[in-house]
Amino acid sequence: MFRLRIGYLISGIATGCVLIVSFVWTLPDGKLHIFFCNVGQGDGAYIRFPDGRDMVVDGGPNDSILHCLGKHMPFWDRHITFVAMTHPQKDHMQGLVSVFERFTVDYFVRSDIDATTEGYKKFIDVIRRKKISEKFTVAGDHITVGATTLSFLWPSEEQIAKRGNSTRRPLAGQGDALKNQENVLGSSVGELNDYSLVFFLRYGSFDAVFTGDADSHVEPHYTGSLLPDDQLELLKVPHHGSKTGMTQAFIDWLHPKLAVISVGKNNYGHPTDEALQLLRSVGANVFRTDQDGTIEVTSDGTHWRVKGEKKVGD
Repeated sequence: MFRLRIGYLISGIATGCVLIVSFVWTLPDGKLHIFFCNVGQGDGAYIRFPDGRDMVVDGGPNDSILHCLGKHMPFWDRHITFVAMTHPQKDHMQGLVSVFERFTVDYFVRSDIDATTEGYKKFIDVIRRKKISEKFTVAGDHITVGATTLSFLWPSEEQIAKRGNSTRRPLAGQGDALKNQENVLGSSVGELNDYSLVFFLRYGSFDAVFTGDADSHVEPHYTGSLLPDDQLELLKVPHHGSKTGMTQAFIDWLHPKLAVISVGKNNYGHPTDEALQLLRSVGANVFRTDQDGTIEVTSDGTHWRVKGEKKVGD
């Protein structure tokens, strides 16, 4: 009996030590941590800001993102500061349903664009049922989280108004006539990729651009509106590295040191040779979730480091 009690005591002390170490390890460390989660053929990222607040960007096509969050968030933490969805398509949206169900979320960031799918309707039902506040963003908006700033480059308010199914009021003088106008990009008004949130994240001298599925015909409408201070440290490659995702002018404008491609093993030919060649033309270091697993980028605002589950780089 005495030995049994000693065993329980040692086990309890060991468990307590593990909990203390885990708690200390997860305290804010003054660094920015960006995790590009391996969610298969889709996008899903977790960002922990230097002050400990956090953000999820897209959720992938299923609940795989929960494994990523479970690994990189403190095990006792069930709170996320805010969630951003680049656009309402399944490979970016579906996993967020599980995130909203499992975590308390302060607010939800998105462009004021709706979809007609049953999956989207269920997605909105969860947000309404959980009473999560929504923040609609347009080009020119900013969100500041401590020393980190998110600047939204796209879509513009004019572009959103042209879709005609916005839940907010259109621009003054435009009204319903916009429903029948050609999309500002010259493509179908119904193409959701054209409305992907594009935002620029800055922490000190570290810069990152998140692009969702915004394709190359979107580029002329926001390139040059906000420039990296020298050379972009991180680019989340548009549209999984599709053939139409980027142009040479886009890559030359950003000149990224690191390019992350979120893509699955069953990837519809993504990333294409054309996209990879563009990235090679500026010497970008390429990481891919289908080959490198979940990818972590860490920065103290000056220096940065990247590592995948299978690869490490600077």
